[in-house]
Amino acid sequence: MRRVMMLLPLLWSFAALAETPKTVLVVNSGEASLSVIDYATHSVLRKIPMLREPHHWVMTPDGRDLIIGDTVANELVVLDPDTYDIRRHITVPDPYQMLFTPDGTKFVVAGLARKQVDVYEAGTYKLLHRFHLVSMPSHLDFTPDSSTAFVSLQGTNKAAALDLRTMTVKWIAPTGPAPAGIMYHNGHLLVAIMGSDHVDVLDAKTGETVGHIPATNGAHQLFISPDHKTLFVNSRIDSTISTYDANTFKPIRTYRVPGGPDDLIFTPDGKVWATLRFVQKVGILDLQTGALETIPVGRSPHGIYIKGAVNMGGDNK
Repeated sequence: MRRVMMLLPLLWSFAALAETPKTVLVVNSGEASLSVIDYATHSVLRKIPMLREPHHWVMTPDGRDLIIGDTVANELVVLDPDTYDIRRHITVPDPYQMLFTPDGTKFVVAGLARKQVDVYEAGTYKLLHRFHLVSMPSHLDFTPDSSTAFVSLQGTNKAAALDLRTMTVKWIAPTGPAPAGIMYHNGHLLVAIMGSDHVDVLDAKTGETVGHIPATNGAHQLFISPDHKTLFVNSRIDSTISTYDANTFKPIRTYRVPGGPDDLIFTPDGKVWATLRFVQKVGILDLQTGALETIPVGRSPHGIYIKGAVNMGGDNK
């Protein structure tokens, strides 16, 4: 892939971030725990036991609850977003990937192991509809008006569009092998192709493939910078984070990030923190210099949370 050297903005715009973060929370899927890291010193302060296999997090629309999805335990673990004290448990089947719709009215859960996508009423968590989808519904995103949910079907090399008003399937369309991260962007649907080295670009209305964005091997997850100018593609097999102009998809720079980068989060100093799934670490990447600092955490770290920081296109849009 052509490599263009371009300096990214040193500081993002963080209207929601009133002060420097105090801690970082990392979800360790392989050992059922959460690591709490001191943001300033990068030292691990403590670990919080989970149940069986947590993966992702989401913040409630009112900002009062931080929810961790524990897939094998079939539970949502509701935390205080400041202290991380556990407030309650909610029974939900296989909450692998989960998001609230942009309008805050629905809570959508991709059950990867159970081959289903469940739609709940936000707040009450009453099941409204279950979509049976084969196979391995993985990552989610929505249209801005909350009318449509998109999901990658990792086991069948397809993506699906789900109408959340009529609770019907709009379309199911082919993608490259092992689709993972998915993102609605300017009328298109971007799908990271983990079984290859590119991102598929689909027409969001029809599911037709209209283009490809070259990446490195194992393209897995997609993110947009807080200023919406830069697209980030994490590739787990080649262990890279690649950046692109978010409007033209022209490549900007590719960073080597050993250890299989997965989820990431943007911090107000212009850096990104990324979970490194294969090496039990979190990486802190300086986008200006390419320098990488790592912090040991638990086995198979997946989701990463910083109160007030931004995770665009991953767990919390």
